[in-house]
Amino acid sequence: MCKHILNAQVSVRSPCCRKWFDCVECHMEQENHPLKETVEMVFACKKCKKCFRKDVGEFEEADEYCPHCDNHFVLDAVTPKAAITVEGEDARVDNRMIKDDRVKPKGMQAVQRTMFDPDEDVDKLG
Repeated sequence: MCKHILNAQVSVRSPCCRKWFDCVECHMEQENHPLKETVEMVFACKKCKKCFRKDVGEFEEADEYCPHCDNHFVLDAVTPKAAITVEGEDARVDNRMIKDDRVKPKGMQAVQRTMFDPDEDVDKLG
């Protein structure tokens, strides 16, 4: 997984060391030599796990898709951004924190009472 581009759809085989990388920054971090530039590139689709070659010199709009599974691999890169968020479960999905899980004392009645129940408050009514 690439930590520089979050939505990388393909891995690229570098022509200099013949290793697979998700982006140029990953190659620069792991290797101590510069990336060799070439016209023909070898890609590995992350969706169907199949490899294919593309000529970058004649790159057209139809070449933006994997020839095996039609996965669109030429996308605007989504890079990680710093954000301050509250970590925790979503209360709408997991509302165990909101539910009242207390147990009733054994002496309490299980009958539902309403404010219109006149039995206890007969003497208080005007």
